[in-house]
Amino acid sequence: MDRIQISATDRSPQVDFDFAAGHLSLRGESYPEDAAAFFGPLLQALRAYLAIASETPIVFEVRLAYFNSSSAKALMNLFMPLEDAAEEGRRVTVEWRFLDGDETIEEAGEDFAADFSHARFELVREAA
Repeated sequence: MDRIQISATDRSPQVDFDFAAGHLSLRGESYPEDAAAFFGPLLQALRAYLAIASETPIVFEVRLAYFNSSSAKALMNLFMPLEDAAEEGRRVTVEWRFLDGDETIEEAGEDFAADFSHARFELVREAA
């Protein structure tokens, strides 16, 4: 699968989905005008990637300073197939990274973590 790299804008996050390495990342802020249009192709690519049998562990690093409710829904849509893949035996880790003291992002990560039972969901506090 081709790597997906999208530069950050003032409204959308940097995307680096390196499927060959099993490393996916979103960084920055996420409140695009049309979250479905932004995240839809990423979700399609992720599903296609997961449909290919592989033993490569997956690490999805999420480091968002801000995201809106539409982006939260889109994140959940990305997380669900990863949880399904983990249930089927794939090693999946979601690293939810947040700055020390950013309780809003930390609590959002805790909320997302509650929906996982097969994939590892790690809350990673980083120095401000």
